[in-house]
Amino acid sequence: VRTFEEEVSPGRVLTFPADGSGLSVIDPYLAPFNDALRERYATFQKYDELIKDSMGYEEFTKGYEYYGLNVRKNGDIVYREWAPNAVTASLVGDFNNWDVNAHPMSRNEFGVFEIEIKGKGGKAIIPHKSKIKITMTLPETGERIYRLPAWINYVTQDLSVSATYDAIFWNPSEQYVFKNSRPKRPESIRVYEAHVGISSPEPRCATYKEFTKNILPRIAYDGYNTIQLMAVMEHAYYASFGYQVTSFFAPSSRYGTPDDLKELIDTAHGLGITVLLDLVHSHACKNVADGLNMFDGSDHCYFHAGAKGRHELWDSRLFNYGNFEVLRFLMSNLRYWMDVFQFDGFRFDGVTSMLYKHHGIGFGFSGNYHEYFGDNVDDESVMYSSLPTYFL
Repeated sequence: VRTFEEEVSPGRVLTFPADGSGLSVIDPYLAPFNDALRERYATFQKYDELIKDSMGYEEFTKGYEYYGLNVRKNGDIVYREWAPNAVTASLVGDFNNWDVNAHPMSRNEFGVFEIEIKGKGGKAIIPHKSKIKITMTLPETGERIYRLPAWINYVTQDLSVSATYDAIFWNPSEQYVFKNSRPKRPESIRVYEAHVGISSPEPRCATYKEFTKNILPRIAYDGYNTIQLMAVMEHAYYASFGYQVTSFFAPSSRYGTPDDLKELIDTAHGLGITVLLDLVHSHACKNVADGLNMFDGSDHCYFHAGAKGRHELWDSRLFNYGNFEVLRFLMSNLRYWMDVFQFDGFRFDGVTSMLYKHHGIGFGFSGNYHEYFGDNVDDESVMYSSLPTYFL
């Protein structure tokens, strides 16, 4: 077995096997579980090699530049969506009077639908802030369904009309330009966990701009060097504290616009504060009309099929981390928040639910190592929890 050496503390160098079982060198009580550790590492290596051999991490984790709605410099719009169960698909919205025949999409052998909409006079023909959807027809029945684009980056809710979110084409004439560089990584972090919506003493939902103006200076004054922002990714159920995500690439519009969030993070950086994202990839809201559930008419597009794809306690859907497209969606989502919004890092939410098939429901951990190994462990989830940290 190949080995490597690493300094684990000043002056203390240990030799580790390179097969994934190195933890037992540090903690001999893990030695009985070396085979399980090797299996976990082998699963990680399998997907690591899959990504490298297919397109490489750089392209794989920038799926948001391939999927979703992307506007070219000449005003052309390219829209792609993965919906393998759908037979046909069309882009509809205010811009074409919701005509299902106006902008049909072509389908490739992998179930990816695509359309290119030429610009006019160097500008996109879909107006900024206009409503859009993807409509698809299903096999056998021919049923027509309407969904919000899975990679949509802005959604809004008009409660005077409906509680269901609308997908909004976000394409401002001027893009936000960050003024401050990221702070140096702090040697030790002092974290202030924050929820923008409940940061006001008034009985209402506060905004990104109010948080930037009123809360950030107080956090800096009190000596914190890191903020962990909760409830950023759009969620239909406000009382879930952001843990029932419906649109993974859309910052919550309850608090303002995407540019308002960028300004918040930019201002925090100017104060020397790093900003972490409370990342919800452990599950997704089961909403169909404005979520990922039943996206292409099947229950297994982004999630496991049947009971395996449902969280009984949270009443939500569970991702199929072993699927290539799902893995690309999630890792691209993480990079999107790091690159486009300049978040400095992340905290995985619901890790127990991800790692174990029992999801922590009715199970009490005593601390005995055998509880963390065996048939209860979801190896693909362990793999997914490792890949983003490895890449970033």
